[in-house]
Amino acid sequence: MKFFIDTANLEQIKEAQELGILDGVTTNPSLMAKEGITGKNNILKHYVDICNIVDGDVSAEVNAMDLEGMIREGEELADLHEQIVVKLPMTKEGVKACKYFSDKGIKTNVTLVFSAGQALLAAKAGATYVSPFLGRLDDISTDGLNLIEEIRDIYDNYGFETQILAASVRHTMHVVNCAKIGADVMTGPLSSITGLLKHPLTDIGIAQFIADYEKGNK
Repeated sequence: MKFFIDTANLEQIKEAQELGILDGVTTNPSLMAKEGITGKNNILKHYVDICNIVDGDVSAEVNAMDLEGMIREGEELADLHEQIVVKLPMTKEGVKACKYFSDKGIKTNVTLVFSAGQALLAAKAGATYVSPFLGRLDDISTDGLNLIEEIRDIYDNYGFETQILAASVRHTMHVVNCAKIGADVMTGPLSSITGLLKHPLTDIGIAQFIADYEKGNK
């Protein structure tokens, strides 16, 4: 499973990259605003800064809701860097734009997916990634992991190459469960990745090793 980090914070991206396990980054307008990145030129520069840190795909989201606007913004984003993936909303116009970019060999990420039917449409349009938001489904007492299982079954039935990018991951068990059911990618905060490092028995074992070493070497 690929590990993406869902942030626009360069320091957090660097920290994840230094672990040696980072495969990419996802961003959105909300994450940009959270870091105080405003203004078109600053946002575009920030995407390039992210690409210069990581080796993998970087999802950059369009803001337009009409087809022409999506195409215009998407082409501008794709021209920024070869690692850019154009992030499109799951709407009728977004699906049309996905097909347009797929035909041109430009990678796409169809986002805000909340049903298996939406994921099927995205795959038919040639999306590189589809982003089901499992955390947001959990928030309304709906099983987000079940959606990922449904998408996995459909994609496997027909050999779709679209990768399931489990988005809105909130914690480590989301990551583990997504891996168990076959999500191709997870994207979440840095804490959902670094949290996988932690186990109390590891801490106890390290403390014991250090104590035993000091006893015999002082």
